[in-house]
Amino acid sequence: MSEPQPTPRPVSARLRAAVAAARASAARRPVPWIAGGLVGLLVLGSGGAVAVAAATTPDTRTAAAPGPTRSASSAPERTTTTKRPTATPTPTPAARAVPEDLAGPSALRTCSIATAASASGLGDFEGYVMDAKTGKVLFSEHGERAAQTGSVMKTLTSATALSVLGGDHRIPTTVTRESPDTVALVGHGDATLSAGGGTVYPGAPTLAQLAEQVKTKVGSTPITTIVADGTYWSSADAWDPTWPVSERTIGYQPKVTALMVDGDRADPAAATSPRSEDPVGRAGTAFRTALANAGVAGAASAQIVQRATTGTETIATVSSQPVSALIGQMIPNSDNTLAEMLARVSSKESGSNGSAASLTSVYQSALRSYGLDPVGIVIKDGSGESAANAVSPEFVAHLMVQVASGADGLGTLGNALPVSGQSGTLASRFTGANAVARGKVHAKTGWIDSANTLGGWIDAADGTRLTFAFYAIGSQRAAALPALDAVTAATYSCGGRLTGS
Repeated sequence: MSEPQPTPRPVSARLRAAVAAARASAARRPVPWIAGGLVGLLVLGSGGAVAVAAATTPDTRTAAAPGPTRSASSAPERTTTTKRPTATPTPTPAARAVPEDLAGPSALRTCSIATAASASGLGDFEGYVMDAKTGKVLFSEHGERAAQTGSVMKTLTSATALSVLGGDHRIPTTVTRESPDTVALVGHGDATLSAGGGTVYPGAPTLAQLAEQVKTKVGSTPITTIVADGTYWSSADAWDPTWPVSERTIGYQPKVTALMVDGDRADPAAATSPRSEDPVGRAGTAFRTALANAGVAGAASAQIVQRATTGTETIATVSSQPVSALIGQMIPNSDNTLAEMLARVSSKESGSNGSAASLTSVYQSALRSYGLDPVGIVIKDGSGESAANAVSPEFVAHLMVQVASGADGLGTLGNALPVSGQSGTLASRFTGANAVARGKVHAKTGWIDSANTLGGWIDAADGTRLTFAFYAIGSQRAAALPALDAVTAATYSCGGRLTGS
């Protein structure tokens, strides 16, 4: 027999009883309901039972039911440990970086050259001094004002030639054969070509060397005509109208032609020697003598004509010393002839026409290659003879930074600069109280009737290297030279402490 069942109550009564029981249970033990949790009330037909199901979040105090059991072969044994929270370490402050070389305090600039710079011998003074290492301007009195440079211009000419031509470039002189009885001596700007009676230019090529080559080529064929070709640039552009004629008659400057011998000196062995009215004609005459001395038939009585050659066959060639050597000869002795030669050849080789009018643009282009800003400079010649040249002391000082460092081949120029009390045009300078700077100033001198100038660098008493340019404009040379030496010596003594006031 089955166990007797209780008599069922009506559904509504049973439903109310179930709800009441659920409420009582919830009151005793609150259970969070989750989404989807249900209280299901199933009425199973007449007399059916009511089931109440509750979905809950398990009590966290109750151990979770074990997961599916893995066989020993399918999973390694794992050891369960309680993971302790890791304390966050306190960050250690980063050590401050300390430079290896701590910069010392800058020298106080308390040293003035105002007294020396106001000397009457300086006339209308322009000056500029800068620290070659830092680029700091230490002194400027009208330093930005472009003015006549005198022979300080030769430093710009050297820099231009080194940029355009290069230190290894040699300037040729050739002989062409136009016909069996006609040869042409063709100049390309080498003023050092020597007639052989002595020369101020060591290592200069000679007419005798050319004549021997011609003799080999023409053999016994008589030469009746010699062409002297100085048309590499226009002979009409041979003399600047601002140059005093006395520069030629005394012997400082020749007419600037593309063909000449011995710088057109009357005495080829004397640096200062009167120059002629016709350098090209003089060269033709000297070549005729050289051909005759070499035994070329008919040469002694050959006629000389001046014009451009029509010959295309080159039968003889000689070349100058390298540009670097020419600069080494020009700068210490301030040779105007070499300066004009290098200026005009640089113009031609740069693609211009070799004229004086072309020089400003040629120089500006070349000087930009050193990182300089040449805007505003005016170049009338290569030697600095013209009072119409215009270059500021500031520009010269900046150029000298590059020269002193030997950048881009400029060491050739730096090595050639006269040294105070020791060499070149500064050998007899810096005497008396100014002797303190002897051997410490490397600079180019300048002198024309209206200005005396000096530009270069100073290895100062405190070890600072300074670059500078000083112009004494309008004063007499006898007063200007010691005044320039005095302001330069004062700058040497101040060094990096120099103040602009």
